[in-house]
Amino acid sequence: MFVNLMSSRVRYAETDQMGVVYYGNYPQYFEIGRVEALRSLNLSYKEMEEQGIILPVLKLEVKYVAPATYDDLLEIRTEIREMPSTRITFHHEIRNEAGKLLTIGMVQLVFVDRKRNRPTTAPQYFLDKIKPFLEDSESN
Repeated sequence: MFVNLMSSRVRYAETDQMGVVYYGNYPQYFEIGRVEALRSLNLSYKEMEEQGIILPVLKLEVKYVAPATYDDLLEIRTEIREMPSTRITFHHEIRNEAGKLLTIGMVQLVFVDRKRNRPTTAPQYFLDKIKPFLEDSESN
């Protein structure tokens, strides 16, 4: 399993009048986690797009456990648990500074060949970068 942790502070604009994070902002936190997870593997959306691969969201699931509030420092945990094929699934957990679980999410994206506008398999260089992490988890 590949795991990446990163932090993001809740900004005032992300909250409602009660200082609670608006529910629609959680997918943006998932995106922050996803982009930074790929960056930690030396992969980037920008480079994939330049090579003709786009990754639209196919499925999004969110379970709200407890609210995040203004100025909370959030820990965004992003996991890739299985080898991508034409799809890649990211599993997310968001916790506050005290370690309290706030939100669980899953985002599934599909690799699309931009020129043909059709699903395609994950690029080999992408698979090569993630394979060592997934092989380690399978042997445990």
